[in-house]
Amino acid sequence: MENYSVVLFILALMIGLSAIADKIKLPYPILLIVAGIAIGFIPTLPEIELDPEIIFLLFLPPLLYDAAFNIHFSEFKTHLNTISTLAISLVFLTASGIAVVAYYLIPDMTWSLAFVLGAILSATDAVAAISITKGLGLSSKTNTILEGESLVNDASALVAYRFAVASVTGATFVFWKASLEFFILMAGGLLVGFVMGKLLAFILKRVHQNMLVTISFMLLMPFVTYLIAEELHVSGVIAVVILGLGISRFSNKVFPQDLKQQSKNIWDIIIFLLNGLIFILIGLQFPYVIKSIEKSQIWIYIGYAFVITIITLLLRMARVFMQQRHLSKAFLYKKRRITEQALLDFSTSLIISWSGMRGIVSLAIAIGLPLTLQDGSPFPLRNPIIFISVGVVLFTLIGQGLTLPWLVKWVLRKDSTKAEKTIS
Repeated sequence: MENYSVVLFILALMIGLSAIADKIKLPYPILLIVAGIAIGFIPTLPEIELDPEIIFLLFLPPLLYDAAFNIHFSEFKTHLNTISTLAISLVFLTASGIAVVAYYLIPDMTWSLAFVLGAILSATDAVAAISITKGLGLSSKTNTILEGESLVNDASALVAYRFAVASVTGATFVFWKASLEFFILMAGGLLVGFVMGKLLAFILKRVHQNMLVTISFMLLMPFVTYLIAEELHVSGVIAVVILGLGISRFSNKVFPQDLKQQSKNIWDIIIFLLNGLIFILIGLQFPYVIKSIEKSQIWIYIGYAFVITIITLLLRMARVFMQQRHLSKAFLYKKRRITEQALLDFSTSLIISWSGMRGIVSLAIAIGLPLTLQDGSPFPLRNPIIFISVGVVLFTLIGQGLTLPWLVKWVLRKDSTKAEKTIS
């Protein structure tokens, strides 16, 4: 009952703070994170432990499904080259880059542990970026790329994390086996999502006249799809994404306008509550993890987190601008089927680069680190890895989150001025 009261208190606080953030023109994720940190330091507050499995099941399916459902499929297809670059190759590049820095920067850090830390922080959280930039007038291209990246990169990060943890616990890493398993996870998730999408479409075609039943099926299916995929040991993330993309195309053909609007209203409320809870929970974790580090080491580990934050930002900027150059060359020499709409300009590349914030997935897989190895000994450097991960999440969300709206406005103003000069 005590925890129940705490949850109600957090929900009420989240709704109130979101309204305040709107009034004072501050991105609500930032205010919620700061509030979560402050609440976490209240001495009488019972400790709220996050179960990673619950986070993945409760938060990921609806958020991924909503993003996939609302994304424009034609634009997603146009920018598939950039999305796959960010969601797959950049994830593994970031994991490797963080691993190298961590290995040489942090005492007692082995290569296996360094890659665990890199995998934890390899995927971005576009939920945060979209929440912060909402209403700032981002182009449809930028939104599509950011949302499309978030639909796939979680799967890449979870695969990298699984292999990194396995290497710490004593399993040998074989590249071709890892590549094969990655392909099976992705292909299996795609197949499960496709089948479940066809099943849901078959059901909805027969019940779409009943709004409540239709919307209820649409609310339930992401969770069912995710669970089935995970039970089959394939990617639940990819399965839910394919489900969302499939049902989005189906609904445009079958659903009447009033059903679409009612469904959207319900989903908007659910996503708003889940997003708010995510940001408060991220803030709440900092006071708990700080207790696991010796007081004399806290500022040192905060320094490590700051350095890793800078490295992840630089790697992302380098890869995005390399992609911009690659697309331009491919379009110019017609090496691939790159359309003019798929090209990136400087402004879009800069915003995408600065939107690489970490979030709930990084937090969940960090907290989900095993307590012990197979021989029963403690998992080495578990608390420092969790602390650094939470530190990087907070640095990116607060640091980049506060500056991203300013950057977007500056870029849009610059582009507007440039357009006016061109016209005159």
